[in-house]
Amino acid sequence: MINKLQSKIALNIKGKNINRFIKKLVARKIDVLSLKYISDNEINIIIYKKDYDKVLKIKSIYDVLETDVYGYLKIKKIIKLNKHLIIILLIVYLAFIFTTHLIFSVEVIHSNKDIRSLLLNELENYGIEKYHLKKDYQTIQKIKKDILNKYPDKIEWLEIEESGTKYIVRAEEREIINNTESNIPRNLVAKKAGVLKKVIADSGEVIKPVNTYVKKGDVIVSGSLYVYDEEKARVRAKGKAYAEVWYVLTIDYPFAYFEEKETGRKKENYVIKVLGKEFDLSFKHYKNKKAIEKNIVSHPLLPISLTYQKQREVKVINEILTFDEALNKAQDKLTEKVKNRLKNDEYIIKSKYLKSSIKDQSIEATMFFAVYEDITDYQEIVNDSQ
Repeated sequence: MINKLQSKIALNIKGKNINRFIKKLVARKIDVLSLKYISDNEINIIIYKKDYDKVLKIKSIYDVLETDVYGYLKIKKIIKLNKHLIIILLIVYLAFIFTTHLIFSVEVIHSNKDIRSLLLNELENYGIEKYHLKKDYQTIQKIKKDILNKYPDKIEWLEIEESGTKYIVRAEEREIINNTESNIPRNLVAKKAGVLKKVIADSGEVIKPVNTYVKKGDVIVSGSLYVYDEEKARVRAKGKAYAEVWYVLTIDYPFAYFEEKETGRKKENYVIKVLGKEFDLSFKHYKNKKAIEKNIVSHPLLPISLTYQKQREVKVINEILTFDEALNKAQDKLTEKVKNRLKNDEYIIKSKYLKSSIKDQSIEATMFFAVYEDITDYQEIVNDSQ
């Protein structure tokens, strides 16, 4: 890139015995980057600008005419010829920089007027309002988290999306359900098979001890209360049952893998292009991105242009794996798959690699997982059945 921008001059040389002139160039160690014979007495050459004075000193009877320039000289020449257009371009650029980093509108989309007013007031406290500067991605995430933590009983979910010079805010109101529980008695039963590890009974009688194997539907906490084998009352059993449950999972993982995965982050931005290079005008740049663009200011004679882009960040995964690497990736993927299904109070007790086999372009791996999992379910007591 630096070599391409280095100043060069194209010269037309005329005179008798033109080969003698070429020998003079070589003798004085003048780099001839290009040489083209026009006739026996005329050539076109390209040299570095730093060697131009040397050429003039040895020209003697030869006519030396400058025909073109390249690199920085070319840019300088174009700028000089188009200085008024460039000044306009810079003014437009500065205006765009200023206006595209301002907020001109904040819209809260929600049917509840009180929620809309609450969110608009809160966002103003954080500087998200008309004619204020936009916030970066990390700041927006922190603002969302702060508002959700401040109003846990009112707001279930919150999203702040940047759309040009506008913020669109979407929220989901938390529904406080006033549970008037049914009076129908019930049992706490196993949702799936496993070995009981912990039973918490807020009401009802525990009839399955810890370390007992239970099948799906087995009663763990009974809503029927007995005294000396005689049923005295029925209640709605309530509590939690945790058990060690088991999974055997299989996955195919490719040896060669390429993926462009969108992260969900996106922005609208202006980009200056100079000699094929892009200069992003935002404060935070995406390492990899997909973009839909539209030229704002450009000229066929200028090596510079201003472009408007809608950018989406992508994470590029490009892998060619050995057998061991693919096997490790497959095991990690299976473990991640299990973890993503678990709640906060659940966890993997142990895992074990079972087997693997090679297919056409992938490895098939199988693993065993023992998981500490909530298996709580309920079943109403009808008539005399438990």
